[in-house]
Amino acid sequence: MEDNKTANLSKRQQNLLKLKFFLFSVSAGVIQLISTTLLNTVFSLDQYTRLDEWLGNDYGLSYFIGLVLSVLWNFTLNRRFTFKSAANLPVAMLKIFGFYCVFAPLSIWWTVALTEIGVHWLIVQLGTMLVNLTTEYLFCRFVVYRNSIYTNKAGQKELKDSRE
Repeated sequence: MEDNKTANLSKRQQNLLKLKFFLFSVSAGVIQLISTTLLNTVFSLDQYTRLDEWLGNDYGLSYFIGLVLSVLWNFTLNRRFTFKSAANLPVAMLKIFGFYCVFAPLSIWWTVALTEIGVHWLIVQLGTMLVNLTTEYLFCRFVVYRNSIYTNKAGQKELKDSRE
């Protein structure tokens, strides 16, 4: 398999990569918003779990579950269709897990802090999603898939077809 160091992507392929990442991230954001909203407002999950003292208020656990669901969705789609990577799945997942070991606690912290001072949770979540979109794209592009973009069968075929 060819790695990204020798597989120069065309400007069009680079732009498509960014567009696909954005669209899949938006779909993951919808999953996160719906799941968080259902857990927080319809089912009042946090009210029954008694994790308020640990998470700071009655929103943190719902946010965390919504975040996990969106990460799984986004990782799966972007690995296969955006970056077209054949990289070792457990290694790629471990790198994403590492990213979220930093991002999740920070975003839970600022989410709780901002909602505690009266900022509407939806505004906080949308802002957090924008930060996540940017930082996760950069992390995926330059760390997780740095040397494995377009290495799966579909990616190899596209590279071959673009050269002909």
